[in-house]
Amino acid sequence: MNKNMKSIINYTDGVSPKLARIGYYISLLGISLIMLWIGFFKFTPTEAAGIKPLVENHFLLFWLYNIMDVQQVSDLFGIIEIVTGFLLLSSLKYDVLRPFAAFGLIATFLITFSFLFTTPGMWRIIDGVPTTNFMILKDIPMLGLGFMYLIPSR
Repeated sequence: MNKNMKSIINYTDGVSPKLARIGYYISLLGISLIMLWIGFFKFTPTEAAGIKPLVENHFLLFWLYNIMDVQQVSDLFGIIEIVTGFLLLSSLKYDVLRPFAAFGLIATFLITFSFLFTTPGMWRIIDGVPTTNFMILKDIPMLGLGFMYLIPSR
């Protein structure tokens, strides 16, 4: 482990555990809010149309449109995101839910990340810089919290 990183971890664990806990709760509540908000937005026709190119070009998900319509597929993803958000919130009281929340967060990251490589036209060069719509940025903290939640509670 990096010497500077170890000292930061020691600082939050030893000197200011209350501040570390506040940061943890802010992160958890923020990620829960994002999951719930995006999940509820999936029930709108705008978001259903917005995710269609992502899903129909994905090597694991394309078949969903063979058995459901565009809105139903979006609703399915919305339900998964809402359930993950509620699992996160519920895990504050029930530790047994932490691994399920972790799985939801990690799966969300992996699927969203894979869209960057399976969706045509996802990457553009703007002023010499490769860019995308940066949707993956919201999922990076989710991945981190998901890994933290795989650690058994003390």
